[in-house]
Amino acid sequence: MQIPSPCTKICKLDQRQTRCIGCGRTLDEIGRWSTMPDAERNAIMARLAR
Repeated sequence: MQIPSPCTKICKLDQRQTRCIGCGRTLDEIGRWSTMPDAERNAIMARLAR
C-alpha cells in the first residue's frame, strides 16, 4: 500500500526557500515523493511527526 502524501494544499516555501510550510517537506522530497520507496517515505513521515 502506497503511503499518502502529507500535502496540506498550502504550498508555500519557508523564508530560506528550502521547505514547504504546509507539509514540511523539502523541494526534493516533494518532487520525488511518487517514485521514492516506502522506507524513505516512512522516514520522512516520522520526521514530520516530530
